[in-house]
Amino acid sequence: MNQRQVRAWVTYDWANSAFATTMMAAVMPVFYESVAGAGLGEGVALSYWGYTQTIAMLCVAILSPVLGAIADFRGSKVRFLSVFAFLGALSCLVSFFIGEGDWLLASLLVILGTIGFSGGNTFYDALLPDLVPERNRDVVSARGFAAGYLGGGLLLALNIAMIEGWEMFGFPDKTTATQTVFVTVGIWWIVFSIPLLRAVKDRPANRAVPLLRVVRTGFARNLATLRRIRQYPELAKYMLAYWFFNDGINTIIIMATIYGATIGIGTTHLIIALLITQFVGYPCTLLFGRLAARLGSKPSLYLSLFIYVLIVILGYFMSTEWHFYALAILVGLVQGGSQAIARSIYANLTPPSRRAEFFGFLSLSSKFSASAGPFLFGLVGTLTGSARLGILAVLAFFVIGILLLMLVNLVKGRDEALAGEGGNAGTAVTA
Repeated sequence: MNQRQVRAWVTYDWANSAFATTMMAAVMPVFYESVAGAGLGEGVALSYWGYTQTIAMLCVAILSPVLGAIADFRGSKVRFLSVFAFLGALSCLVSFFIGEGDWLLASLLVILGTIGFSGGNTFYDALLPDLVPERNRDVVSARGFAAGYLGGGLLLALNIAMIEGWEMFGFPDKTTATQTVFVTVGIWWIVFSIPLLRAVKDRPANRAVPLLRVVRTGFARNLATLRRIRQYPELAKYMLAYWFFNDGINTIIIMATIYGATIGIGTTHLIIALLITQFVGYPCTLLFGRLAARLGSKPSLYLSLFIYVLIVILGYFMSTEWHFYALAILVGLVQGGSQAIARSIYANLTPPSRRAEFFGFLSLSSKFSASAGPFLFGLVGTLTGSARLGILAVLAFFVIGILLLMLVNLVKGRDEALAGEGGNAGTAVTA
């Protein structure tokens, strides 16, 4: 295991998590509701934000599997990651120009940024098994998420200072300070992507093959992947469970702040609570990586999902900023750990020679499924006029995900993945 490459891989999570914290979770949702969505009716901005996330997920779903297969075929994981990273960073830079009532421009840029963020993560995740042996993946995967919490949290702390202390920073008003915050995200993302792009190199690519043929190959391989999943029954069951609980996690990440704003919690409290999530998340994500190594991946994932069930129930009754702070701490306890462990489990259940392809397929399927959560949240809010009922609807995704996860045997699934790959069955994985 090349430690320089592993450190560079971890650093990319530090880089792109600034988008997750500032653009998806903390600042942009509030800015969307109060500035870009100015003039819209009560609760309409929340619904539009949910629909924006749904469209973004569907776009990523369409692109990711084909690109994953192409990356495997041409050895271009780092190349594609760089393209998506720069697309996402550019969308943040251009967000400086979003003004009052520009909800459509804001939605378009959020969609492009989400494509950059999620598309890049398809190739970032697929690099994990290339760089790290199986016995170290839980810990290194957790290190990546922990670095993301720390990096995203540090920039978010600076962003809060810029917004709340706009006069001290020399901005003419709070809106301009917020618009400049979006620029800092783009710069942060670009600068801290450089270590990965320098340290990790693609395999020699087969550039003699025309691109059109490669694209056709990408489609063909993903159709083959769909058929091939039948050879890996435990992987198929895990994917089904993942679609549900990941949808619940994703919905909480992108809807929590705008939900809080809709029920009357102040902007400063919302953003500071999200900052608390980042710094609670850093040590807790590392802890979950060690917990998975000691107790097993599956029991640790169960624990995190049960806490999410509690979060949704408490979120329904939330009424004060202190309630939001308490929920932010609970989310910080489990958010990074659940995602890190879920990613590591999936890597262990996929055939080694086709991991980028399978991660691309997971991105397709999970983004299609993950589009359901924000859409359901927005739809329930629109039909009932109650944001609280929207958050309560998310509970179903966690309950169904937990029940399906109970059916998955990780030891059997790992053996299925290694069959025909020249590996040895029986690798120690706790079911």
